[in-house]
Amino acid sequence: MNIIMYIVGFILFLAYCCFMVWSIRYGNRKQEETNNYANLSDPTDMDGMGNFSRFPKDINERNK
Repeated sequence: MNIIMYIVGFILFLAYCCFMVWSIRYGNRKQEETNNYANLSDPTDMDGMGNFSRFPKDINERNK
C-alpha cells in the first residue's frame, strides 16, 4: 500500500510539472505574438525613472 501512494504521488507530480512547463511556454509564445511590452519603452527616458524625473531647467517653465 505504501509504494502505491508514492507511485500515485509521483504521477501527480509529473502531471503538475508537465502542465506548468506547458503553461510557461504557452504564455511566452502568446506574449511574443501580441508584443504587449513593445510600447512601454520611452526613448527620452534615459535614466529609467519615468516622467517624474523630467523637470524643466528654467523656473518660469515650471510655473506654467
